[in-house]
Amino acid sequence: MMKLNTYIKGIAIVAGAYIMTSCAAGVDNTGVEYAPQMYHSVPYEGLVQVTDTEAGRWLTSHEGGEAEFYTSNPNNPHTMNMREPVANTVRRGSSLPYRIPKDSIELAGEVMKNPLPETDEILAEGKVLFTRFCWHCHGDAGLGDGPVGQKFKGVTPYTSRAVKDKPEGHIFHVITHGKGRMGSHASQLSIEERWKIVRYVQTLQNQ
Repeated sequence: MMKLNTYIKGIAIVAGAYIMTSCAAGVDNTGVEYAPQMYHSVPYEGLVQVTDTEAGRWLTSHEGGEAEFYTSNPNNPHTMNMREPVANTVRRGSSLPYRIPKDSIELAGEVMKNPLPETDEILAEGKVLFTRFCWHCHGDAGLGDGPVGQKFKGVTPYTSRAVKDKPEGHIFHVITHGKGRMGSHASQLSIEERWKIVRYVQTLQNQ
């Protein structure tokens, strides 16, 4: 019985040694790996940028080349994995750039419609933006009596016959490109923010 136990132990030791050595990697032998595709992913990871070619060398199961954690793409500028978007690319879900030229204000009034609903929330946000960007010239009620409007004069009230019936597209176009002494606000306000201001300005037109 003693010899049998010794024999079994010897077999177990040899089998264990064989299993352990079978996992070793060599130049022509990758060894035994569990789910190797998880360790050696073919595609580059877009949101990971490891530029150190020796990162993870201790874990690498192959000889030569970059180490295990190196994830940069040497074929792209600055070894980036993700390419920079093409110029003028619009993020998915964003509004398209406004293309109607500055001198086509009548066209804008005819074709442009506000995509935002006339809700209390939109009007409240429009009022905040109006106060921040428009109040200094147009005043609280849009009468052209803001502190800057009073000093330089000539700011047309929203309730005047020339302005009160202007459509939403016209207002949006003026905010975008400017008109007269009013400069363009396209760089300060997103398209959505401009439409929110339009909603609020329309409430001042009807006072």
